[in-house]
Amino acid sequence: MKYLIVSDIHGSSDSTKRILEIFEKEKCDIMINGGDVLYHGPRNDLPANYCPKECIALLNPYADKIICVNGNCDAEVDQMVLRFEIKHHYDAIMNGLNVHVEHGHHLDEYQGHPDLVISGHTHIPVLEKKDNGIIYLNPGSITIPKGGSKRGYAIWDENIITLMTLDGEIVKILTY
Repeated sequence: MKYLIVSDIHGSSDSTKRILEIFEKEKCDIMINGGDVLYHGPRNDLPANYCPKECIALLNPYADKIICVNGNCDAEVDQMVLRFEIKHHYDAIMNGLNVHVEHGHHLDEYQGHPDLVISGHTHIPVLEKKDNGIIYLNPGSITIPKGGSKRGYAIWDENIITLMTLDGEIVKILTY
């Protein structure tokens, strides 16, 4: 199974269009969305091409291919317009790993023992395997990157996770 992992779209239609182009080009099966889909949030500047209604129209045709978790900027009304379920968190076996997905603003409260933790929230990409054996993946933000990072996402294909920028630059590869 090939996954495209994205987070923190924050209502940017150009970022949404670009990530869907990548989804199709890479022939991904599922998009894992780490939350903060439509609203930019009070701490962020208004992103370029901010148009949540266009993001809705772009994402809804992919509803059966999207796993999405609730971000701190997502609201109850978002679920009323999006055709895919926005879950508090998501736990599943994927590509042979026990995976936990959540936005990340409550990650310190999680008590499970997954092989892979996928989160967003910080807008800073991270891909690392800790001493405890857990892989941590944050694709950063495709709209509002922070910490000197670029707009980015990840591709997870079998046992290889690749952090990428929207410009096509490989940031880091992890093979497990």
